Formats: sequence, structure tokens, C-alpha cells
Amino acid sequence: MLVPGIDGTGRLFHRQVPLLARRYRTATYTLRDDAASMDELVEDLARVIRTIATGDGGGSAVVIGESFGGTVALSFALTHPDLVRGLVVLNSFPCFLPQHRLQLAIGVLRLLPWGAMPLVRRLTAFRLHSRFTHRAEIRRFLELTRQTRRDGYIARLRILQRYDIRSRLGALRVPALFLASELDHLVPSVREGRYMAERAPGASLRVLRGHGHICLIAPNIDLDRLLHEWRPDL
Repeated sequence: MLVPGIDGTGRLFHRQVPLLARRYRTATYTLRDDAASMDELVEDLARVIRTIATGDGGGSAVVIGESFGGTVALSFALTHPDLVRGLVVLNSFPCFLPQHRLQLAIGVLRLLPWGAMPLVRRLTAFRLHSRFTHRAEIRRFLELTRQTRRDGYIARLRILQRYDIRSRLGALRVPALFLASELDHLVPSVREGRYMAERAPGASLRVLRGHGHICLIAPNIDLDRLLHEWRPDL
């Protein structure tokens, strides 16, 4: 089960889905733009997994969350451990700090003409994408994110203002792998990944050398291989 990042669209997992399909029945979905709390997003994910995992509503899933999706996946694993066979959190965090960056981002997004957002993404691509990512993949990323809505983006930033699971990491009771890009300029992923892995019982940390925050469309990232190297039994 692939949980989208702040853009909210599962279509950004397009490169990983066929790789994971070699061993897994794989699914993703779109985050609701009108969700006002993490609890709502957690229950949305629970409904998706209960619907997809088996026809009668049972079963569990390997849950993979990227960036904002990692916060949803972590919160979900703490709330519904029975539905999680394994947890993978990529370039995420237990609390977004400093908080003033979130308020600044919300203010900018309110004022920014939304039609200019593709240009902003294009101008910041060199800081967000992995250096290995082909230009064609970055163009596809820009096209897929054109449908992101301002209200959904702001709603998810507001959710992060109230998100803090640092004190709950010790209660995580599912196998967990934290993936962190070495050259992440958006989130201090290695520091945050190490913090979470040290506090979640039995968790593992793997650093993705040479990669930036948006790395799942890079040609040398294979989530299926990373999962197999971590837990061949999943």
C-alpha cells in the first residue's frame, strides 16, 4: 500500500508500482483534499486497506509512505498495527520543525497565483530531485502534479502543524524500515530517520546515497529490492 506525499496523488509512484508487482499486489490512492485532521487520513487509509487486502475486509498490508505520506503511514501503524505487516517510511519525520516554516508556506501558497505553481516546481527541481533522475521523468512529475489543488496542499500543511508523534515512537509494534535520502534539501531525512529508528523497537535505517527528497522516480531506486534486502519474508 503506497501512501502519497504532500501532492496527494498516488500516480507519482508510477515507476515503483511495476517493480513492486513482481512480488506484491500493489495499490495506491489519492489523499482527500478536504481532510482536516490526521485521524481522518488514517481512517481513510484503513478503509482502503480493508477493502483491497481481501474481499471480505480482512488482511494486512506492507505500508509505504513517502514524506507527508510517511507521517500518515506512521500514524496509521500506531493506530491500526493489526493492518500493518511491515512499515516503510521514506524521507519523513515524527514532527515538522521549525514550525514557522509551515506557517510561512501556508502564507505563500495563499498569495501565490496557483497557475504559477508549475514554474515554482520547475525552478526548484534541482534541489528536490535526485541527481540520477532523467529529465523526462522530471517533466512527467511536473505534469502529474499540475492537478494538485491549493486547498488540499494547505489542508495537509495545517495537519502537519498539529502532528507530533515523537513520544509515541516507542509504542510502534510493527517491523519498520526508515529510508533517508543523503542529499535531501527539504527535510533533514538522515537525522530524522536516525531519530525514529533509534526509538522505534527493532527498526532499521537505510541511507540512500546521492539521492534528494524526490527519489522514487530515479532509475536506481527499486522499492521491491530494498524491501527484499530488509525483510525477505514480507
